[in-house]
Amino acid sequence: MQGMIRLAALLFVCALAGPGAWAQGKPNIVLIMADDAGAECFGVYGGTSYKTPNIDALAERGVRFTAAHAQPLCTPTRVKIMTGMSNGRNYIRFGLLDAEAYTFAHLLKEAGYATGLVGKWQLWGRADQPFAHQGLHPTDAGFDEYLCWHLDKVQSRYWRPTLDRNGAYMETGRDDYGPDLLADQAIDFIKRHKDGGKPFFLYYPMCLPHGPFVPTPHSVDRKSKDKQQNFADMVAYTDHVVGRIDQALREMELSENTLLVFTADNGTDRSIRSVANGVAIQGAKGHPIDYGTNVPLVAVGGPAKPGIVCDDLIDFTDFFATFADLADAKPPAEPKLDGRSFLPQLKAEAGNPRDYLYCYYHPRPTTPDWWGLGEQRFVR
Repeated sequence: MQGMIRLAALLFVCALAGPGAWAQGKPNIVLIMADDAGAECFGVYGGTSYKTPNIDALAERGVRFTAAHAQPLCTPTRVKIMTGMSNGRNYIRFGLLDAEAYTFAHLLKEAGYATGLVGKWQLWGRADQPFAHQGLHPTDAGFDEYLCWHLDKVQSRYWRPTLDRNGAYMETGRDDYGPDLLADQAIDFIKRHKDGGKPFFLYYPMCLPHGPFVPTPHSVDRKSKDKQQNFADMVAYTDHVVGRIDQALREMELSENTLLVFTADNGTDRSIRSVANGVAIQGAKGHPIDYGTNVPLVAVGGPAKPGIVCDDLIDFTDFFATFADLADAKPPAEPKLDGRSFLPQLKAEAGNPRDYLYCYYHPRPTTPDWWGLGEQRFVR
């Protein structure tokens, strides 16, 4: 009888630790990063210009950070989030990631994760540039597989996109929409690895809603030239894609043991005007002010407690430290990292919040600076 009781208890524990429950082990991690979308674009941050019901729902089901700050521009942010280091220590030039860099994909792969990448890369060096292929290729960055826009060609990212899948460019037609193909690949990666015997890490740096501002498959006018309306449609489609991935995780009964994180790489394009909390906001991409750096950060599933709003300062070096904490992985002793884990805050614990953020920002140290800013250092 005692043996039967122990067996029943064991089966009950195993059931709790199955795909529908947070098992206190190594969770799957899905990191989605929108391109050029400040916090003001999203309803849960007070935005009223665009429709973002899926992302708003994620925030209600998980943790929303109000003071997450990226670098003001894409390459600086991508270098920072992937390496956990300040740009002042490892930034080479716009469009490149140091070929010797150690990334969060390296870390998680060494910790036993299957690693996948879909989306915008822009870190290897374009074939038509003097610095072609001098950066880091996805396969050398720790990813087992990838589907990328802007690997070494810069052509369409939206309609009839130019996408490289594991070393070969896809054949696409005029009715193929890049974000759909990338989302399909993301969901396929999740499906193929959900029962693979080890956790998975999916990094999805989106193309949306970066310019050119063109209609989406959901646009009423597929020939619209209205930049503001097209941007609104693109933010809505960003939300649609995030909703697709969230729904796929739930349908596969993975959402409780998968940390799904949504953020953005920098503020909104400067040509776009939005309203949030009753205030008209001009996009400030490229500029080291709040509207250039304050981005959405929402996390749901896995260890994330529902309904939490956290006002702690979050720097983009902190993602690396948080993923290391989640995976119980130890980064190399050198080079020293700059981030702090926000895993405690995901669990509604006090953690080790920052008193300030220090940022080094010099996106084009070897070429003329588009923004006319030069080298910048700033503190929040």
